[in-house]
Amino acid sequence: MRLDGGCACGSVRYVLDNEPLVVHACHCRDCQLLSGTAFATNAWIMRSDLEVLQGDLTAASFKAGSGKEHRVLRCSQCGTQLWSEYAGAFPGTVFLRVGTLDEPRSLQPDIHIFTRSKQPWITLPPDVPAFETFYPIQATWKPESLARVGLKTQ
Repeated sequence: MRLDGGCACGSVRYVLDNEPLVVHACHCRDCQLLSGTAFATNAWIMRSDLEVLQGDLTAASFKAGSGKEHRVLRCSQCGTQLWSEYAGAFPGTVFLRVGTLDEPRSLQPDIHIFTRSKQPWITLPPDVPAFETFYPIQATWKPESLARVGLKTQ
């Protein structure tokens, strides 16, 4: 698998060369504020599967809803958010903004999270799991994704 992407101005280009661990549609207030829309679609990936081909990034740090650090990596030219690093996530993983892919339709959400703050006009698909907050990773992820972060299936 190879997915290419980049920022709005074209200064940053990257390639993702492995399947995401999971793809979230996150409806939390942080994602709403940072994206300027109703939710963010994030591919939780191994950072080692992401190669920046060109461009400079800048980081901005925020306190996530959990109280832990949330770093957002952006294009230094246009400010497009490309991915986030969460202090509470598995080491070596990042949350890639699916909308920055050249073909964002290639990654659909596996799960909807933090639906307690979902906008009321959004209807969730009945065949995609949804959680009011976060979810039990070991009971939800595919075995191959669990193995990539060093977890075993239950």
